[in-house]
Amino acid sequence: MKESKSEALKRIIPAEQPVYLDGPKPRINELRFAWDVFSEFIKSFRFLHFLGPCVTVFGSARFKEDHPYYKAAQDIGKHIAELGFTTITGGGPGIMEAANRGAFENGGQSVGINIKLPFEQHENPYVHKSITLKYFFVRKVMLVKYSYAFVCMPGGFGTMDEFYEALTLIQTKTINDFPMVLFGKEYYQPLMDYCAFMAEQGTISKEDLKLVLLTDDVHEAGHHISTYVRKNYKVKPRKRLWWFFEKR
Repeated sequence: MKESKSEALKRIIPAEQPVYLDGPKPRINELRFAWDVFSEFIKSFRFLHFLGPCVTVFGSARFKEDHPYYKAAQDIGKHIAELGFTTITGGGPGIMEAANRGAFENGGQSVGINIKLPFEQHENPYVHKSITLKYFFVRKVMLVKYSYAFVCMPGGFGTMDEFYEALTLIQTKTINDFPMVLFGKEYYQPLMDYCAFMAEQGTISKEDLKLVLLTDDVHEAGHHISTYVRKNYKVKPRKRLWWFFEKR
C-alpha cells in the first residue's frame, strides 16, 4: 500500500515538532496560528516602543571571543553607543554578543531580539533588554522596524537572509535609503563583485550598488551612518504611554 504524504512527513519529522509542509489545516488551526502571530507582533511592539533611535547589527552566531570579527563587532557596538544610538542584535552569541557587549560596556543601550532554536541560539549576557520570539519573520520585522541603519558583519545563511531583506526594502523605497554597511572587505568583496555582475546583467540597477558601503573601518561606518541620519531625520523621544500601556 502506497504511503501517504502525511504519513511520510510524520515518519521523517518527530511528532513534537510542528509540521509546516502538510498543506492546509482546519480553519480553526489557521485562526489560532494567525492569532499567535498577531500576539507575537503586539508583544514585540510593546517591548520595543521606547527604545529611541537604533542601529541593527547582523552577523554570525559562531565566531568566538578571540576571533578578529568578534573584536570588530565589539568596536562597532562601542561606536554606535558613542553616536548615541541603541544597538539591536539578534540577541545570541558570536557577532551579536560582541556588538551588544561593545555597547553594554561603554554606556550604550543594548537590546537583543532572540529566537527559539534547537541549537546555537541563547541569550547573551550583554543586553539591557531582551525578548525571545518564535517566528523568524516577526523577528526580522522588529530588527528592521526600529532601526535607522544596518551593519552587516560576516555571517552565514541567516545573516545573508537579513542583509538581502533589508537591502530589498531600501532598494524598493519601502524604507528610505537607510544606510547599509557591509563590514569585512575580505569576506564580502566576492559578494559585491557578484552584485556588480548582477548590475551588468541588468537584474539590478548600477545605482543600487551605491546603497551599500563596504568597509573595514569602524569610524568610516559610523560616519556613514551618522551623516545620513542627522541629515535626514530629527529624532524625538516618545514621552507618553499609548494604547498598549507600554512602560519605559
